[in-house]
This record gives sequence, C-alpha cells and structure tokens, in this order.
Amino acid sequence: MGKRSRRPFQRRREAPDLSKWVPRTQLGKLVMSGDVKSLDEILSKGQKILEPEIVDFLLPDLDEEVIEIKNTQRMTTCGRKMTMRAVLLIGDKKGHVAMGVGKAPETRDAIQEALKDAKKNMMCVPLGCGSWECGCGTAHSVPMQVKGKSANTEITIRPAPRGVGLVAGGTSRKVLAISGVRDVWCTAHGRTRNALNVVTATLDALNALNKQKKGKVDLK
Repeated sequence: MGKRSRRPFQRRREAPDLSKWVPRTQLGKLVMSGDVKSLDEILSKGQKILEPEIVDFLLPDLDEEVIEIKNTQRMTTCGRKMTMRAVLLIGDKKGHVAMGVGKAPETRDAIQEALKDAKKNMMCVPLGCGSWECGCGTAHSVPMQVKGKSANTEITIRPAPRGVGLVAGGTSRKVLAISGVRDVWCTAHGRTRNALNVVTATLDALNALNKQKKGKVDLK
C-alpha cells in the first residue's frame, strides 16, 4: 500500500446565525440599522470592532483556514496545565483578511476563540498592479514592495506581473491567497519554522500598504 498523503486541516464553514444578535455597541447598532454598509467604512475611520457579529453581518462569505494547532503547557501550583492553541486565518479573497489566536482546553473551543479573535482584528489589503513588467492596472497584486517583521522573522513582498502566481512559502502563500493576492514574489528571512511569526510578519507587510501615502505609485 502506498503512503497516505497529508492534507492541511480544513474546517467546515458554518453559516452565521444572526437572528438572535442584539448589538451591544454603538457601531453594532449602526451596522444593524443599515447606517454602516461596508467594512471598509469602519476600517477607514479607525473604529475598533468589539462584536464578531459585525463582521458576520457585513462579510457573510468568509473563508476560514486553521494554520496551526499546538499543545501548550504552563506550571501552576497544582502542577502542569495543558491547553490547546489554535492559529486561524479568515478572509474573503477580495482584500479583507485577519488572523486570530485562541486558547482553550479543547481543540474545538480553541478554534472558536481564534475565530472570534480574528473577526475583531480585520484589516483591509489595498490590491493593485505595481509591477513595471505588467502595468495592466487590475487588482491582482500589491501596489508596491513592502516589508513586515515579527520577532526575528522578516517578510518582503514584491509585486509581480499577471500569470506568475504566488511565489512564496507555504504559510505566507496561505495568507496571500485568502487575502485576494494572486501574483506576487515573497521572500522570508530569519526563523521561518514558527508559523505564528510568519503569519504575523506577512500581515504586517500587507498592513504597511495602508500606511503609504496615496498618489506615490504610478501604475503606468
């Protein structure tokens, strides 16, 4: 018999039930009433999302992917206490992505906590075409070269022409794909075995696009 191939852990997406949602924050009330109609409007104003249901209401078609499930231990007065840590990614493949980290005694509860944490940390990824070899003007890559860092892990993302695909490592490729980037060159330096650091550094690089001044990129 041949060797059985290992597949990444995929979690079945459950449709959010918002029938019993009662907003507790002013932002949640504005979203439910229809005064706020898009997540970009919230992120552009720098408002903090405190209710995960806000993201479920505005982005019902989110994709989820569990990056890592790890067993952690800590010493207490009663002995060693074991907990499960889950690192999860969510995104709509249209320029919205977030990472969440959750801890719980059981794996399923840790994933749920990570999902709630991710929905409170949504970010917008400005897509574009910053490659001088392409210049098509469509939103298939990133507008410019950016760098991100987490601990001793550093990620560099460079725009690529259409058709190149995601030239990146496995963990960084998952972050870029779920955020909506289709063509890019990505290099990593430092300790890349730590999946949490790689995901955080990649998101830091993508978030650097929001800090750039507008009008500095010529796509032609």
